[in-house]
Amino acid sequence: MSAATRFLRNDSLTLAFGTAFLLALVGQAAAGRADLNNQLVAAGLQPLGVAGYLASSEFAVDVTENWQSEYLQFFLYIFGTVWLLQRGSPESKSLDRAGTESEREQKIGPHATGESPAWARTRGVRLVVYSRSLGLVMALFFLGSWASQSITGWSAYNADQLRDLQAPVAWGQYVLSADFWNRTLQNWQSELLAVASMAILSVYLRQRGSPESKPVGAAHTSTGVEG
Repeated sequence: MSAATRFLRNDSLTLAFGTAFLLALVGQAAAGRADLNNQLVAAGLQPLGVAGYLASSEFAVDVTENWQSEYLQFFLYIFGTVWLLQRGSPESKSLDRAGTESEREQKIGPHATGESPAWARTRGVRLVVYSRSLGLVMALFFLGSWASQSITGWSAYNADQLRDLQAPVAWGQYVLSADFWNRTLQNWQSELLAVASMAILSVYLRQRGSPESKPVGAAHTSTGVEG
């Protein structure tokens, strides 16, 4: 097997979803530009070219408001599933493993193996940080994209204000506005619904061969078992 073939096989999940993401982003840019230009033409204004739309706050806020909700979902899910359980769900740990677990179970410190990451074999701050690094990075991505959404949304909102011959608002006013929280909460509620649906539906439904599902023949009460 060639190196290229091995790479495509070993990283196919990331490659497939990364490619799908880029295609969806291109489609969103095309549809968003067409929609915005329809509004601009209707208002008697000059439509935007491709580069102009990609550099606009309208495009940026549409992208970042979705990113922040996705990273919020993963952040909450990663930290929440340390302690929260769902009987019968492969999305949950088994019912006797709530919490951060022992060093032996986590293969850290003296229980690390030769294949364990270097920071898993350390002590102190490095181990504390590394043992929570996935959730922390997701939290940083969420906060960063949410901050970006607030800035780009503020800019887009003020552009609409000026087109309507109304006074622009300060960033602090925008963050407290109905527009900002409508954009934010409509994404949060959909992501939280998706997680809750996945947790409970995977108790009773199956997808053969998927690690997100239990084995087809597993009992409904089997918890933390992946197919």
